[in-house]
Amino acid sequence: MLLQVIVVTSLFAVAACSGGGSSTTPGASSSVDNSNVECTGQCTTAQSFLTEDDVRQVIAQGVLQAQDLGEQATIAVTDRVGNVLAVFRMAGVDDALSVSTEFPNERMVSSGLDGIELPSGLNADTLAAIAKALTGAYLSSEGNAFSTRSANQIVQQNFNPGEINQPAGPLFGVQFSQFACSDFTASFTPGGVSPGPHRSPLGLSADPGGLPLYKAGALVGGVGVMADNRYSIDKNLLDTDNDLDEIIATAATAGFGAPDDRRADRITVEGKTLRFSDVRLQDISAPDATADTFNSFTAADGILLGIPGYNDAQIRAGTPFGQPASGIRADTNTYPGQDAFLFVDAANNDRFAPRAGTDAAQISTAPLTATEVQTIMQNALAVANEARAQIRRPLNSQARVTISIVDTQGQVLAMARTRDAPVFGADVSLQKARTAALFSSPNAAQFLNSLTTPPNYLQGLTPVPQAPISQYVTNVQALIGPTALSNGIAFTDRAGGNLSRPFFPDGIQGNAPGPFSKNFENGDWSVFSTGLQLDLVMNRVLAHIFFLAGAAATDTPKNCVEDTATLRAGNGIQIFPGSVPIYRDDVLVGGIGVSGDGIDQDDMISFLGLHRAGQDLGSGIGNAPPEIRADQLTPQGVRLRYVQCPQAPFIDSEEERVCDGL
Repeated sequence: MLLQVIVVTSLFAVAACSGGGSSTTPGASSSVDNSNVECTGQCTTAQSFLTEDDVRQVIAQGVLQAQDLGEQATIAVTDRVGNVLAVFRMAGVDDALSVSTEFPNERMVSSGLDGIELPSGLNADTLAAIAKALTGAYLSSEGNAFSTRSANQIVQQNFNPGEINQPAGPLFGVQFSQFACSDFTASFTPGGVSPGPHRSPLGLSADPGGLPLYKAGALVGGVGVMADNRYSIDKNLLDTDNDLDEIIATAATAGFGAPDDRRADRITVEGKTLRFSDVRLQDISAPDATADTFNSFTAADGILLGIPGYNDAQIRAGTPFGQPASGIRADTNTYPGQDAFLFVDAANNDRFAPRAGTDAAQISTAPLTATEVQTIMQNALAVANEARAQIRRPLNSQARVTISIVDTQGQVLAMARTRDAPVFGADVSLQKARTAALFSSPNAAQFLNSLTTPPNYLQGLTPVPQAPISQYVTNVQALIGPTALSNGIAFTDRAGGNLSRPFFPDGIQGNAPGPFSKNFENGDWSVFSTGLQLDLVMNRVLAHIFFLAGAAATDTPKNCVEDTATLRAGNGIQIFPGSVPIYRDDVLVGGIGVSGDGIDQDDMISFLGLHRAGQDLGSGIGNAPPEIRADQLTPQGVRLRYVQCPQAPFIDSEEERVCDGL
């Protein structure tokens, strides 16, 4: 049974939209959420952002805690859309970093990113701290507060970690998103903050020590700490840890902590309570700190760092979320009645207004029209607004998601989001849409076989070529049949995810891996080495790390897959549910991906939204014909899944089984 850690959370919770008393406990100068005001997106205003003094206070609180423990730490602070507002390295920090799932080395994994030892001098500590801060901000919202410990729980080969013979985590694979090579994510603009969402140097982090930051009930950013030189995971949720990074990060959040009723440990998924933090009251010993405390620091305490492509060596104020400066603002007329939000550039222009497909030369039917794209998005947003959320408080909140629509070549035809959706879902929804379109294509095998540059893994700091991407095509054709990925079978991310787990069927210890996965039993698989998902982008991930270390003159291109000029996997692929391919009659014309809430909700919004759009349009647009869906496949007697919609899915309706027969 999942153990729940009893923590005196009020010390780190902020007041909601009104009311609240103040704590008098030493070292915890924060207000207590007595009013229990519910925030569902309305608490964030143009005044909801981290000021420069807020950033100074957060850093100072973390530094004092580290000093009180006799430790040194690197601390990063981001705003909600990933602008890096500051990186502070305490004096005496060793910036070396070990990336491994094993401490001590019980079973060393030496593939993918696992087993990498980044020596001193490469500023690897800053990469980990930034990734942790960004993860705390990106996975959270006004309705849910998730940490990197929450992420740890939902990305491993079993859910929960440590419970053998359980299916993989619901967000299995989400760690490989938000990369610098993504054609969607933004990089630092010299001279200040800029519209996001911004990239992460290491993707999303599952290493405890990253927490969200709140002000008056509104999510305003995240803080990440690296103090133990180990970038890892917690493989066992059946105990509690005395994690140094998490202790320092928790102290840093005093006055900016997550409201108690929205923390992950108040949210359940599949009947299991999520984890937020293992830190106890007695673990926090630092005295109170303010912005003036930071101003009193000298070089003997530490210095601000500038990280190429992320920030300069000074404190910055964050952007107000939902305002044009953040890169996300309210829609005015594109999707009427849906309370939608758009992704905008520095000039406040919609980056992804509905447009027609670009693939007329590649398909045997008419591409998606701009009107069809807009209608699909309108219907998907409507389903999201009807749907009951899985991972939000209060209960019976609307699902909050990002929705992406692409053509068969991966070109973005539209992106939009509902109010207060977690930011991580933007890059992920685009990954999902592209994955569904790619795997459903009759030339998917041809595309993957054309990627002739093999992925490189690091042995020491030397890139070593591995088996080519075509090996995964060989694997899936051995399991499903020689025409797999070339016969036009329609794949969702749920179906492709079935084939991407380290055990097939999912979760059954001792089974062989799925054809897109590394082998768990022989020590090749870990959350840092999943298989095809990472291998597709591995070279571009390493190129970015080398650039940040000063070993490469140029940064990674904005296309995560080498050997191709297309964007069919321009920000990588994703391997957990929430997408469907789009068809005109029986011809593939694109994909739709949804991310930000429960995975069954993501499935339903994409599948049912597309179905309803097809009914409105009458132009042949809709879901794949049932006879060509991947759930017709039964490799080794195991039927693949196509979509799975939630029970009692709608807030104001008792309707059940809403996806049956469609």
